Order: sequence, then structure tokens, then C-alpha cells
Amino acid sequence: MEKETRMETIKGFPATSHDDFPLNVTTILRHAVRNYAGQKIVSRTPGGIFRYTFKDSYERIQRLANALEALGIRQGDRVGVLEWNTYRYHELCFAIPGIAAVMLQMNMRLSPSDLVYVANHAQAELVFVDETAIPAAEAIAAEFTPRKGWVILTDKKPADIAAKLKPLYTYEDLLRQAKPEHSWPLIDETSAYAGCYTTGTTGRPKGVYYSHRNGYLMACTAALNLELTLRDSLLQLVPIYHVVGWFNHHAALLTGAKIVFPGRFTTQDMGPIIDLMVQEKVTAGVAGTAVYMPMLEYIRGMEKKPDFSRVRFVSGASRPPISMIKGFYELTGATVYHGYGATENTAWATTNKPKPWTAAHLTNEEKWAQQRKQGLMVVGCDVRIVGANGTDVPHDGKSPGELLMRAPWVNRTYYNTPEAAGRFTEDGYWRSGDVATIDLEGYIEIVDRLKDVIKSGGEWISSVDMENEIMEHPAVLEAAVCGIPHPKWDERPLALAVLRPDFKGKTTKEDIIKHLSRRFAKWQLPDEVKFVDEIPKTSVGKFKKSAIREQYRDEYMKKQG
Repeated sequence: MEKETRMETIKGFPATSHDDFPLNVTTILRHAVRNYAGQKIVSRTPGGIFRYTFKDSYERIQRLANALEALGIRQGDRVGVLEWNTYRYHELCFAIPGIAAVMLQMNMRLSPSDLVYVANHAQAELVFVDETAIPAAEAIAAEFTPRKGWVILTDKKPADIAAKLKPLYTYEDLLRQAKPEHSWPLIDETSAYAGCYTTGTTGRPKGVYYSHRNGYLMACTAALNLELTLRDSLLQLVPIYHVVGWFNHHAALLTGAKIVFPGRFTTQDMGPIIDLMVQEKVTAGVAGTAVYMPMLEYIRGMEKKPDFSRVRFVSGASRPPISMIKGFYELTGATVYHGYGATENTAWATTNKPKPWTAAHLTNEEKWAQQRKQGLMVVGCDVRIVGANGTDVPHDGKSPGELLMRAPWVNRTYYNTPEAAGRFTEDGYWRSGDVATIDLEGYIEIVDRLKDVIKSGGEWISSVDMENEIMEHPAVLEAAVCGIPHPKWDERPLALAVLRPDFKGKTTKEDIIKHLSRRFAKWQLPDEVKFVDEIPKTSVGKFKKSAIREQYRDEYMKKQG
């Protein structure tokens, strides 16, 4: 393997390039309108389907930029957004940073107390609120007051909105009053484009602010790894309120691909989303495993399965079970790849694509196993996997260590959070907190979170590996595994499993243990398997293991007592 790049920068022969010309996200927008003006943007709304072109959206974005300035928003101001994945959020993604303000993503799934903290910590001057989120806005208004007011994302006029928010404006009303042309400034590329707050399970959310340069490079990275062209139709499933939707709709503008926004949807009813995919001939999409699992389950129950043979799905947030990857391929023809990233590195750090020269030597089962790995580092991203002593582990696909990342789009610090300085190394790496391995071909595999590895009798057990193996059982829809305090062994595994409806009351703990015994040693097997209706999740769809540990913390202590 090549040696790591040194941190210090050296100066070579002077170039004649215009290197001080900034990389602005607005440049992507202008490029899209100039070259692909007639391409469509489709957005699912409560009233049906809204359609318009790149050109149409550009006029509205210019109107919005003028409206923001008329409300007194200036460069550097933070502007909050509480909205689902819609065409209006798309417009906000360009109008707010286009005037050198900062788009503050306010996670729709956060608790009111966390939303209050985020809004106050970021000092938001103005907040845009989806009409369905007015109760959430009112819940935080008692402890947070944006100086410039609130804008409701609706077709209605202010007088027709029943909300205890002041001053109050409405979106379409502002656009109607604004001019349709805007002269975009050249913004220093190191200026913040958007702010996103982490959604960890412990402590307050931490602020991550992405620069224009960051956003521009991430759009290029997303376009490359999604393999987008103007013949594609991209479904923006990833919430834009989290890491700007991984900059996927920016990548679509960059390449001229059609953009499809799902609006508000629930994983309890994936039918409308599948119908939308078929109707709009979707060929690419990115979402968390927590979305794909219920989507696949819905498809299992369909009499006529959709043909997704042209669809490329990238699955993020948590590692997809092999059963899910296989299921999509066998039932619909869709290919599911895994991608890995985090708030701190603007989502894209690795993506899993098979190498023809290595795939030829793998069995079918080995190919499936390879496909669920986190994959290869994206271009521009340096990764180290280090052991407890701080040295790099062997690239043997077996030796675990903490994954560290460094790239132009990886954080160097958190906003106004000095207590988190230990998450960054002196040579510019961010400590992910993930335990991973890397093989000779460069494929990275996340074994667990440092805080979630089960420490039993001085040995480590991977909760992630065990979860995925449980989900290979045909009766299991979802599974989570945690280390629970044990009086003798420090910790022992506890497994929670959600069964498919047809298997409820028919599947036993012994069935799951027997299934696990194929891959795990006897001492690694969980002491208890509990069948539950639902597993707690974070606001971005990951298993909320802190809640599981708290709920069952005395499970083994009581039994020993």
C-alpha cells in the first residue's frame, strides 16, 4: 500500500490557472439551467404531483433570493429550514447560500428540546416551516425567537394560516412579490454553505458547517459514485434535512438527471413511493437501510413485482443485510450497493463497487458478502484504520481498528464546541468512532461502533455481524444486538428481533440461536433473544442502542441475582 500523504503543503512551480476563482454551489445551478433547462423536477405533494423544469425552478430560486434580501437576510446569517423532501426545499438549498447566507438544516425527527438547542446554538435569523410542521415550530417558539420571523411553506396567504408565530410570512406570497432576476455574487468558497447538526445518541447535537467548496466537491463525488447521466432519473429519498440529502440532487443538476422528490412519506406505507418510482422511471436512489427494508417488505407482498432492473440503489446509515441485497435483486432486478459516511464528512466516504478482476475469483456467496461491505474510499478521501496503540492495522480484512478520515470535505472542528476537540487528530483526521477492517483490495468493512462492541470476558463480539446474521433468518424482519451488563462477564449479548407477520408465534429463541450457531462460537451467542414489535431508532433511522441498553440494563443482573 502507498504511504500516507504528508500533512504539510509545499509550493511548486506557479500555475497560470485562475485558482482564486471560487467554487460556489450556485455555479452548479447556473450550469444546470444553461445546459439542461428543459429537464424535469417532479415533487410529490399532498395534493398530487408537482412538475416543473430546471428553468422554471431557477426563476423561483431567483425570486426567493430577492425575497430573502428584502426580509433583511445578509451574508453569514443562518436561515433555518423545517421541511420534507420537496421542490421547495430544493429551491431553498440554492437561494439561501446563493446570497452568502447559511442554510441551517433542522432535522424534522429531532426532539423539541434538541431543535431549540440547534436553533439557538446556530442563532438562526429566519426559519422556513412546512405547513405540517407548524406544531413543531410552535413547540420551540417559546424558547427560540428568530429575529426576522417565520415563513410557512404553503400556497396560502399569511391571513389564512392559523399559527402562533410572529412575524409570519408565507412562501408563495413572498415569491409573488419578488423580482424574477437575481445577480449572484461570487462567494469566497470557504464560506459556509449549510449547517447540519449531528444526531448522536449521547450529548447535545454538534454543529457541522459545510463550505461552498465542500458542497461543490461533494456534488461531483456523488455524481461520480452514483454514475449519473442526463438519461437518469434520481429519487431523492435521503432527507435533505440531514447532510443536505448527501448532495444527491446537486449531483443531478450537475449531470442533467431528472430529479424526483418523494415529499412526506412513512415507512409504514411504501406503496406511494414504489408507484412514484415506476411512474417516473427512477434509475438511481440513495436511502438508509431503515427505508429499504420496509420497501422490500412491501414489494414481497405485491402480486406483480415492479421491474427495477435499471435501478441502482445505494444504501447508507447502517450496513444492509445480505438478505435485503439479495431480495431486491431476486424480486425486482435492482442492484443495491453500500455507501458509508457521516455528518462530519458530508456523507460520501466510501462506496462499494465490484472490481471485475477480483469478482471473477469469488463464489456467489462471497460476492454477496463483498457487496455489503462499506467499500472503497472515494477519490480525495484518506482513510486510516488504527489499533489501540495508534498504529495502522494490517490490510488483511480481519484486523480491527478505529477508522479515521481526512479529506477536503471532512470536518476539522465542530462549531463552537471546544469540548469535542478530541475527535480530531493533529494531522487533520476525524475520529469516526467506528471499528473497521480493510483488505488488500482496499475494501473497508465496519465491524461495529466503538461504544457498541460487546466486551464479554475480555473478548470482543461484533454486534453488527450478529445483527446481520439474525436478519438472514427468513422469519426476521429487523434485529438489533447490544451488550448488557453481566455480573461475571462484564457484558453479554442481548438480541431484539422483529418477526415477519407470518412467523409470529411460530419462531422461538432456540431457532435464532441455532441459526447463529452456524457462524458464531458458543460463547459469543446471545444469552437472551426477545421478540418485539419495534426497535428504537434515531432520527436518521439507525438503531438507538443507548435506549435499548437503558431499557434492558438489569436483564442479566436480575437473573444472576
